[in-house]
Amino acid sequence: MDKNVGTMDKRVRTAVGAVLGTASLATMAGALPLPAIASPVLGVLSIVMLATAATGICGLYSLLGIDTCSVSPGNSR
Repeated sequence: MDKNVGTMDKRVRTAVGAVLGTASLATMAGALPLPAIASPVLGVLSIVMLATAATGICGLYSLLGIDTCSVSPGNSR
């Protein structure tokens, strides 16, 4: 699979993943008044966002044909 997540996209995904992870932990600790199911859902979303930012590959982007990675032709990703 080719990388399809660009630099700015990686930064946004990292920030969103960190916020979701923090919200997940805060919900689990009772600091956020969200339903109990919200903590694992937020945790999984956080892991997905951080994993796609780290690898530079997004499966959903591949399915939709989206590529935010701007690499000039001839350069390896």
